[in-house]
Amino acid sequence: MFPARQDGPCRECMPPGLKKFIQSWVINTLAVLVAAYIVKGIHYQKPLDLVVASLLLGILNAVLRPILLLVALPLLVFTLGLFMLVINAVLLYFVGYVLRPLFYVDNFSSAFWGALIISIISLILNTLTGTGSSRVRFERRRRPPDSDRNGGGPVIDV
Repeated sequence: MFPARQDGPCRECMPPGLKKFIQSWVINTLAVLVAAYIVKGIHYQKPLDLVVASLLLGILNAVLRPILLLVALPLLVFTLGLFMLVINAVLLYFVGYVLRPLFYVDNFSSAFWGALIISIISLILNTLTGTGSSRVRFERRRRPPDSDRNGGGPVIDV
């Protein structure tokens, strides 16, 4: 399926779309795991159930979430986007309903707090790995060598 090089394993052979999908799936699985440990109302039987739940949550986020955002647009505007947490909680609660014996969420309150934790953890991990579409960028630059002489410090124009 993926061509191998003669001199060793091919590191660049994976298509970029597949690599991004796997990275976001792993990040989503870790975020759901953290939410399951922190929120008492989120339960799973085996680690494989958690992986399946995060895959289903990712599929629902890709397919159903844009439709829900469009339907709830007036509420999103009125609440300045905070209603998006309710939409995420509904999707998490629905995943728990579909996978009931293996992965489940006790009540909507647990789904809300779980969705909040999943959002925060996903944002942090996506920012650190550069996987998501966040626009935060960290750079560290050296000072120019002549910046200490002749008042070459920072300039503030007023």
